[in-house]
Amino acid sequence: MSAALALGDALGVPPRAIAELLPVIEAVMVVKLNEQVERPNG
Repeated sequence: MSAALALGDALGVPPRAIAELLPVIEAVMVVKLNEQVERPNG
């Protein structure tokens, strides 16, 4: 979480926006990573 906040700060994104968006972004990342793991050629 601190890395995400630091990255957002460096990009000029307000911490409240990061806190609001991070769970959604994380959920999409997990789905996409699981799709990659499930592929035969990974």
